[in-house]
Amino acid sequence: MGVGSASIMLIFAVLCLTVFSLISLSVAQSDKSLADTEAELVTQYYEADDLAERVLAGILESGAIPREVLGVSIGTWWDEGLEAEIAEYSCPISDIKELGVKVAITGDTYDILVWKMINTDEWVIDDAINVWSGDEDLGFGLFGD
Repeated sequence: MGVGSASIMLIFAVLCLTVFSLISLSVAQSDKSLADTEAELVTQYYEADDLAERVLAGILESGAIPREVLGVSIGTWWDEGLEAEIAEYSCPISDIKELGVKVAITGDTYDILVWKMINTDEWVIDDAINVWSGDEDLGFGLFGD
């Protein structure tokens, strides 16, 4: 093995290490971006959760269920099955998510029926892929066609 082949092997090794380091850097940057986005969503969720807790406390402190607490509008109705007044409201998390809350209030007690994150973005069905549904004959003649 001469000096030329050793140089080619060294250049190939350096080139491979450079490519792998660039791939690792790209993956690390995308992982950091995803982690930052997730951390921001968690922070926004807990801010909405805090607001929802304060709204619930405002509802329970007032004698009757108000139409609005801390700028959050509250919908109410009587549920015959639960024999309770239902209060429903939502607190914004982001542009496309909100925290939906539904509470059954009977006298001095309450039951939380719903406390969940809801996607408010418009759902668009992607029907771009033309998939065979099995209705029409393909004409292969496999079954005596």
